[in-house]
Formats: sequence, C-alpha cells, structure tokens
Amino acid sequence: MGLAAYHRLTPMPTPLGPFYFYTKPGARGHADPRYALLAEGMEVQGRLLDLNPGVGLVSWTAAKKEAEVLAIEPSRAAFLALEKNADEAGFTARAGLPWEAPTYAFGTAALVLPAERGSRYTTLAVRAAARALMPGGRLWIAGEKKKGFDRYFKEAKSAIGYGQVVAREKGLRLAVLEKENHPELPELWRRFSEEIEGRHLVFRTLPGVFSEGRVDPASRMLLETLPRVEPGTPVLDLGAGYGALTLPLAARGARVTALEDDLASLRSLEASLMENHLEADVRHSDVDSALREEEKFAIVVTNPPFHVGGSVILDVAKAFVWAAHRHLETGGRFYLVANPFLKYEPLMEATFGNVRSVRTGRYKVLLSVR
Repeated sequence: MGLAAYHRLTPMPTPLGPFYFYTKPGARGHADPRYALLAEGMEVQGRLLDLNPGVGLVSWTAAKKEAEVLAIEPSRAAFLALEKNADEAGFTARAGLPWEAPTYAFGTAALVLPAERGSRYTTLAVRAAARALMPGGRLWIAGEKKKGFDRYFKEAKSAIGYGQVVAREKGLRLAVLEKENHPELPELWRRFSEEIEGRHLVFRTLPGVFSEGRVDPASRMLLETLPRVEPGTPVLDLGAGYGALTLPLAARGARVTALEDDLASLRSLEASLMENHLEADVRHSDVDSALREEEKFAIVVTNPPFHVGGSVILDVAKAFVWAAHRHLETGGRFYLVANPFLKYEPLMEATFGNVRSVRTGRYKVLLSVR
C-alpha cells in the first residue's frame, strides 16, 4: 500500500448484511464488533445522535431505516469516510467533539465507548450524549467488559438514570439508559508546564490527548537530537498532537506547519500556541490530506501513532513516512522517533533510499534524507 492507496475510500461489505459502505485505512468502526452490536441491537425513537461514529456503521443502519441522524466525529480520517457514507445513506455528518453536540435535541443517542481514549474522555462522552437527549430519551452504549464497560455503565446510571444491559456477546456488552437527569460536564481543560530547551512552556489540553500532563520522553529525545533550526526554516510536524514538538520548534523560530487527525489534540495545540504567544499553521488533516502537493519543507518531524481504536496498526505511521518523502524538498531531512520494537528502518530505506539511527536508548531516532 502506498500513499494514494492510504487515502483512497474503498467500498466494503458491512457485517450486518449484503450492502456496502465506504471505509479507509486509519479510520475506526468498519470491522469493529462493538459497532455491529450497537447497530443491530439499538432501537431508535425520534432523532438519533451518533457520537464516536467512526466510519458510520450505526448511522448508516439507522438512516437506512429512515431515521434522522446526526453523526459527530473528531478523527479526520474517519470523518472522510463518514462524510461519504452520509451522502450515500442520507444522514448528516459533522466534524466535532462529543461535548459540542446540541443539548435537549434528540430522542436517541448512540455511543461506542471510546475507552481507548482514557476514562476522562469516555466519561465526558457518556455525559455529553446524555445532555443531548430530551427528557425520557434513550442512550445506547456498547463496549467491552475487559475495557471497563461495567464501570462506565455504573457511572452512567448514577449520572443519567435507569439502565439495563440488553445484550451480551462474549466480552461485548450493549446497554440502554433512560434520561432522568441532566448531568453536568466537569472542567474540560487542564494545563501543565515544562522546561524545554531553557524555555518555560505552558500546555493546555483537552481530554483524550496523547501524553496528557507531560511531554512524553520520546518527543523530548527527538527535540534533543535535532540540530539547530534557523529562524524561518519550514518545518512539518506530522501528527502534532497537542504540540510537544510544534511549540519548542516554533519557539526556536521555525515556520511550523502542524498536521493532526484528532480534533481534541488540534484544539489543545491551538490553545497552547495562544497561551505561549507562538505561531504555527495548524490543520485538521488525515496524514497529509490538508497539504497541497507542491508544499515542501526543509525538515519533517514525527512521533507517529501506532494505534487505531486501541489496536496496534501501522497503516497511519507508514503513511507518515510516505508523506514525509512527498513533502520534503531535495536535501531535506526526516526525523522519526519510535519504540525500538517498531521496525520502521526497512520502510524508510525503501522510501528514501537511506536511513540511519542517530540516537538510541529507551526510544530510537531515525533519520532519512530526501
């Protein structure tokens, strides 16, 4: 698979019957049995809000039964497929975060518990779904017992109202709750500060971002490995997160373009830049989808993700390597930091014709030159 194949929307059979809808690498929700359980077992009354829809199996199924559906998705990769499926099935798709959903507007809400994003994000998503319901509306949640379903269900009953588990399939659970209460949302934003390269930086973060509360040691290693960056140097940060690399590079004077798939991370990055009076070009992007073909950079940096929906999947990280090659100027340098067990060296060698390890330890920093 190359970069063009990564970005291609592909029709795939659904697990619920002989019809097709679109998916793509890097997007959640097509082959995930939690979505199939929710789509098959849920009963819809009134308008449906689908939070954490992924590529939209639940929304698609409900829309095919003539329900009015709004699906809100924070991942750019998933949203590109979701938007296509919305056009095909006749529902509405919107890029956004769970707590941005309209309140008191729906008879039914559906949520595959995003437990891989952490307990704070998951609890907020459940409460946001409940707040979107009209009194007496029903919230359907699906999840895995081994990933905390029982705890989240208990919390939901306490905050929302009566509920019961209606289906059990091996380790999967489906439950429905009836809205009796209008739960409050806890404080969304957190902040922490770090000394990086002699500069005091303040980071503001929303729930669910990677390495919330501290700059992760892999990003620190990459920053320490990078040579001096001249002011005005065009730098691309692929998978920028809340800005662990972007902020220090902008503080050095680099002209940074930061690409991020996840909206919570992207909005955290924007808030952190503002907090520190720094500037960068921040774009919501599925790998390099927000870049023009002709945009080139002297340096590309990445601390790539290797999980999609909680599973170890390297499709996105591989696409980062191909995107770096596409958008580096001749002589430009690509720096990647990763866990030692992740074998990026053959891919970087095949893509760039060269790769070398410039630092090792708990993590490794790899360099390829265009």
